[in-house]
Amino acid sequence: MAIDGYNVLYQFLTSIRQADGTLLTDSKGRVTSHLSGMFFKFSNLVGNGLKLCVVFDGKPPLLKRNLLEVRRQRKIKAEIEWEAAIEAGDIETARTKAQQTTRLDLNMILEAKKLLYFLGIPWVDAPSEGEAQVAHLLNNNMVDYGASQDFDTVLFGASKLVRNLTLSGRRKLPKQQKWVEVSPEIIDMELSLKNLELNREQLVDVAILMGTDFNPGIEGIGPKRGVKFLQKYGTAEAVLDEIEKKIDNLDEIRTLFLDHPVIDFEPEWSIPQRDSILDYLCHDFSFNKPRVEKALGKYLEAKPRGRQFTLGDF
Repeated sequence: MAIDGYNVLYQFLTSIRQADGTLLTDSKGRVTSHLSGMFFKFSNLVGNGLKLCVVFDGKPPLLKRNLLEVRRQRKIKAEIEWEAAIEAGDIETARTKAQQTTRLDLNMILEAKKLLYFLGIPWVDAPSEGEAQVAHLLNNNMVDYGASQDFDTVLFGASKLVRNLTLSGRRKLPKQQKWVEVSPEIIDMELSLKNLELNREQLVDVAILMGTDFNPGIEGIGPKRGVKFLQKYGTAEAVLDEIEKKIDNLDEIRTLFLDHPVIDFEPEWSIPQRDSILDYLCHDFSFNKPRVEKALGKYLEAKPRGRQFTLGDF
C-alpha cells in the first residue's frame, strides 16, 4: 500500500496533541507527535498484514503558490487565536486553533524517513505532488492500493484509493460534544466513473470548474452541478462557453492532473532493525521503552502469510 507521506504526517501532527493543543515533545523539547503516530499507527497496520510504502512530496507546482500562501496566512491567524485561547483558559478552543497551526518542517521529514529506514519500510521522494506518485505506483502494479485523505489522488489517476486508513476509531466533531465512528473506506475509480457516467478526463474537468489546489474555480459550481454540466456538455470548455465564463490556463491545470511528473520506483521491504529502533526512539527521543517494545513486536512478527491478506480482512 502506497501512503501519501506528507498527508499522513500532517494527520499525526494535527491529532496527536495534549489537551490544550500542545504537540508531544521529548525531554529536549523536540516535537515527537509525527514519530509517535508513524511508529504506533503503522505497527497496527503492519500487524494486520499490510505492507506499507511511503511517498513524500517533491517541489510543488508553481500554480500551487497562491494556495500555499493562503494556508500560511491562515496558520499565522490561528496561532494568534490559539495564544489568546490559552490565556483565557479556553482549552477546547485552544486545541481546535492549535490543530490549525500544524506545520511540517524538514527536520520532521528527515526524522520520519530515518525511522522508516530502521523499520524496513520503503519510501520515495516524488518529483512533485506525492499523490501523483502514489497513483503511478498503483497503476504500475507496484502496490495494490493508494492511501491518502486527499481526493486529488484519484484525479491523478489512482484506481483504488483508501481513505481513513490511519484514522479508524472515534473522532470528535468540531465545536460539538459529539463523536462519530471513522473506519477505512475504498474508492474504486472504475466503479465510481461508471456510476457517474464520466471518464477520468471529465472528472478532472469537474474538479477544475469547482476549484482545485491550482485554481479557484467558478463561483456557484459545486460537485453536483459540476457533474451534471460534464454529463451534458462533455468538456470544461463547452461548459464555460455555455455559462459565459473563462479559465485562462485551463489546459495547464488539466495537464497537471493528467500528465504529472513521476519517477519509476520499485519498493523493497527489509527486516526491521530492532536495536536501532529502540536506540532511536527510546534513547534519542525519550519514548517509553516497554510501549515501544510492545509495538515493535508487531513489526518483527510480521511474516508472509499462507494467503494474501486484503483490506477486507483488516
